[in-house]
Amino acid sequence: MSSSSTPRDDAPQPRARVVVYSDDRTTRAAVVRALGRRPARDVPFVDVVEVATEPALIRVMDAGGVDLAILDGEAVPAGGMGIARQLKDEIYRCPPLLVLTGRPTDLWLATWSRADAAVPHPLDPRVLADTAATLLRRRLARPVA
Repeated sequence: MSSSSTPRDDAPQPRARVVVYSDDRTTRAAVVRALGRRPARDVPFVDVVEVATEPALIRVMDAGGVDLAILDGEAVPAGGMGIARQLKDEIYRCPPLLVLTGRPTDLWLATWSRADAAVPHPLDPRVLADTAATLLRRRLARPVA
């Protein structure tokens, strides 16, 4: 009997590439922990790329292949909200951007930055994972040219 009609368990699974930008390694670690191997059962496993500087982030974004970028609005010297606005202006079909704000009252700044979503500090892992999953679903549901 042939097993060619059944799906193979060792077949490559789709993956999503997520970039996490913050100058604070504890913030990056908290985001990576919140995402886990995948933020929800109905989205692909994630490959996380951590970057600590604006130039490194720009290089990764310019290279393409990013499905979601999570930007720390409190990063210094270049905050994630200003970078988000720049990315939306400069990258055709920019991937979704999730901005981490300093506090809930800063959510209006995320709107100014044209981020697709925002999560305030202190980070709630469930809220962060749910928000990331929502953005990944939207991104992966439409073809990327």
